Amino acid sequence: MFSQLKSTTDRSDGGLGIGLSLTKGLVELHGGHIDARSGGPGLGSEFIVRLPRQESPSLPPAVSAASSRQQGASRRVLIADDNQDAAESLGMLLEIEGHEVRVVHDGRAALSAFADFKPDAALLDIGMPQLSGYEVARIVRENLQQRSAVLIALTGWGQDRDKEQALAAGFNHHFTKPVEPAQINEILRSLSRWP
Repeated sequence: MFSQLKSTTDRSDGGLGIGLSLTKGLVELHGGHIDARSGGPGLGSEFIVRLPRQESPSLPPAVSAASSRQQGASRRVLIADDNQDAAESLGMLLEIEGHEVRVVHDGRAALSAFADFKPDAALLDIGMPQLSGYEVARIVRENLQQRSAVLIALTGWGQDRDKEQALAAGFNHHFTKPVEPAQINEILRSLSRWP
């Protein structure tokens, strides 16, 4: 979904097409927003990033960071996606939020990571090599020690039957790519209220 065809003439410079989405996510994580403007093809682009002014903190940064960790906001998150750029980018965004992240790129590696990393939540691409996201979810749900992990399907397939198939395989949530990082953070924040 994020790979551009080499034969297209409207995007001849290549790229994955997720740069602006990733930038938007990073800016929003800091409480800001970004505007993009262009006069049209060949006329360049203007990007305006607005971030809130940071007042002097009431606590030293080290104390604030320690308090945040003590509140249980950090979670172990597994990302399994064969699109390495997309997986690594999402992993970096979640690490910025303070989560411990492991990234793998196929279904078998995802199962291995469940065994030794023991994630609280896993974001699984459906169309992975070796084992699909559906297969990984079914195996995880059959294992008593891994049933409590929150499973999130990240896929290019977003029709109702795709969502139903994901839920039937054991996923808790289904998102069509590209996913907004804020949606994932909301789910992970809800986990911090669990015992």
